[in-house]
Amino acid sequence: MAADRPGSEPPDSGGTVGAPWFSRLSAALVSRFGHRRTPDLIDVLIAAGCFAAFSGPVITGLAAGAGPRPAIAVFSVLAAAPLIVRRRWPIATLGVLVIVYVSSTLLGIQFTPYVSSAGPNLAIAIFTVADTYERRISLLAYGVAALVTWGVLAPGIYLHPGVDQDAVQAGVMIPAWFIGDAVRTRRNYRLALASEAERQAAQTEARIRAEERLRLSRDVHDVVSHSLSMIAVQSGVARLVLDERPGEARSALAAIETASRSALDEVRQLLRQLREPAQAAAGETSVTCDISDLVRRLTEAGLELTYRSTGPGEPGAFGAAVEMSAYRIAQEALTNVTRHAPGARAVLEVRRDTDNMTITVIDDGGGTQGNAERLGASGRDKDALPSRPGLGIAGMRERALLHGGTFDAGPRPGGGFEVVALLPSAPSRKEENASDRAADAPSAASGDSERSEYSEA
Repeated sequence: MAADRPGSEPPDSGGTVGAPWFSRLSAALVSRFGHRRTPDLIDVLIAAGCFAAFSGPVITGLAAGAGPRPAIAVFSVLAAAPLIVRRRWPIATLGVLVIVYVSSTLLGIQFTPYVSSAGPNLAIAIFTVADTYERRISLLAYGVAALVTWGVLAPGIYLHPGVDQDAVQAGVMIPAWFIGDAVRTRRNYRLALASEAERQAAQTEARIRAEERLRLSRDVHDVVSHSLSMIAVQSGVARLVLDERPGEARSALAAIETASRSALDEVRQLLRQLREPAQAAAGETSVTCDISDLVRRLTEAGLELTYRSTGPGEPGAFGAAVEMSAYRIAQEALTNVTRHAPGARAVLEVRRDTDNMTITVIDDGGGTQGNAERLGASGRDKDALPSRPGLGIAGMRERALLHGGTFDAGPRPGGGFEVVALLPSAPSRKEENASDRAADAPSAASGDSERSEYSEA
């Protein structure tokens, strides 16, 4: 039964820094002495103190009692000894003491100098019950003890009219119950706070892990989508010109080799972050400083691309998270140009202002096939070509919103396509809310990156 008592967990002693002195003192006392189930020196001293201070004077003759001295000694021991095991068996201890005091009343034994053998023994027992059990049980125990001790007063007075009797025992137990119940409530409150703190810490850790998985899935999507798009384009070129222009075919195969090695390196880096996240260096992630290498690889692969870096800001000055998102947005937008508008001319502009960074990717649409794909997937001419929903635009939009920025993508009035992403340099309230939603956002790990699914936005 003792194992099922509420509040039997060890009390939490944390969270008292900066609290009032009495709160720190009570926490220290509870941590050191509170709610132990096995008797120790403190319990022995309490029992011995009650015996020596209240029964000792009567036994030694220094104070008056009632009844034979051997009987007084026996009742004194029986009233003090159960206090040693009061925490292990609280209700049993209270029951034994009630029986002792009822018996002394009916037998006319007064083993303390006070009326009705008054002392702290019953108060200590009811305090322990109120401190250990829930309020309903402790109130019931107090009510039974008070009624029994009060109910024997009339028979005791009738049997022994020369011995003073009153209801002092029932009255002494009232403040003891209130104190014990307050101590138990305080302890349970502290335990509830500690449990809530642990729950919030677990939720925060789970959210961080979910956001990290989402970030890695986006990175894998961007790496694989970009590399496979380049490989598909270059392998098609190599197949077409292999017999007539072997030199150009060799260049295409070299571009395929470069794209494959770059993709392998980036995937290995992501896998290292999964295995050893604490040792993943911040400098290993791609940032806007690496956009020039991205432009070089795409230019070598045959994309006619113009790159401009403008604004007063310096590359790498916007924080690792913003820099990486900017790089991935530029990479995905340019990948979509090579996939949906082969032969198009593209312009990439990265403008760094003092408080935000703007990534703009514009292309002229290339041939009629690329324009038809965009029109068919954008909803303006759905019968032209069937569209396949992808997550390229969705992934870029989520990256921008995650940092409290804005994102817009869609066909240009004069032909072609335009992607504009604005990322602020410092996190905002919107970013914090977006990061909370990021754990529930759909993963961008799919290989499809049909830009025009969200072109009407």
